[in-house]
Amino acid sequence: MSFVVGEIWRYPVKSMRGEQLPQATLTSAGIPLDRGWAVRDEKTQTIRGAKHMPKLMLCSARYLPDTCAGLVPHVEIALPDGTALSSETPQAAEALSDFLGRTVTLWPLMPPDQADHYRIRDERARDPAGEWRRIFMLQPGEAMPSMDGFGPGLLRELSEYAAPVGAYFDAFPINVLTEASLRALQRLVPDAVLDVRRFRPNLLLAGGEAEGFVEEGWIGRALDVGEVGLAIEAKAPRCVMTSHAQAGLDRDPSVIRTIVRELQSCFSAYARVAKAGVVRVGDAAAPAS
Repeated sequence: MSFVVGEIWRYPVKSMRGEQLPQATLTSAGIPLDRGWAVRDEKTQTIRGAKHMPKLMLCSARYLPDTCAGLVPHVEIALPDGTALSSETPQAAEALSDFLGRTVTLWPLMPPDQADHYRIRDERARDPAGEWRRIFMLQPGEAMPSMDGFGPGLLRELSEYAAPVGAYFDAFPINVLTEASLRALQRLVPDAVLDVRRFRPNLLLAGGEAEGFVEEGWIGRALDVGEVGLAIEAKAPRCVMTSHAQAGLDRDPSVIRTIVRELQSCFSAYARVAKAGVVRVGDAAAPAS
C-alpha cells in the first residue's frame, strides 16, 4: 500500500488558516514554524484556540521575512475584511480583540523553561471531563474519544497546560490524513463539504487504491515519507473545530457529529518524527516494511 505526499501544511498562528508548502524539513519538533504563534484570552490568562474562539478560523496569517520575535519571526494577520495586522505593533492585539469580542494578546512560541506561559488558568478546566465533553460535542451517554497512545505523561501534561510545554500544537507534532479517509468520511456524511482545511493536517497523503480509514491500521507502526521516518502514535481525537465556519466553508455541525457517532470521535492520526529529513510534495509514503 503506497501513497504520495499530496499536500504539506503549516499553520503560522494556532487555529488560523494554514498555508501549503512545496517541501519542509521535519525535525522532532515537527514542521519548522508550525504554530509559531498563539492567542491568549486575557480574562482567563490562558492560551486558547478556536475550540473557545471560533472566529479565529476566519483569519489567516503569514510570517514576515527578516523579522524576529524570539524563537520565531513576526506574523501578519489578515482579518476577513482584509485588514492586515502586524504582530510587531500593539494595535494588532487590539484589533483582533475587537474582532473576537474579547480581550486577547498575541504570543510567539516561548521556550520550555517558561512553563507557566502554557499553564491553564481557565476555571472551566477545574472540570476537565465536562470541558472535554463540550469541546468534543458529546451528548449524554456518548463515550469520550480514545486517548490510547497518548501515554500517562502526556495526558497529565495536557490536563495542566494548554499544549505540550514549548509548543502550540494540541498533542503531537504531526497530523497525518489520507484522501482515502476523506472519501470514507464523505460517504458517511454525503451532504457535507469535507474540505481538507476542516481537519488541519500537516501531511495529506494522496493516491493508492486503499479504501476506508487506513490511518487506523498504522497506529503503533512506522511510516516512511520521503526522507522522513514517522512513528504513528495515536488516533487523532476530533473536536468542534471541524464544524466551524472558515473562508469558503459554512458552519456544519454534521461533520463532528458524524465523527462522534461513526468513528468514536477520532479521524486521522498523530505522529512523532523518528527520523528527521526533507519531505516534498510528490514524495512516496508507505508503512515501513
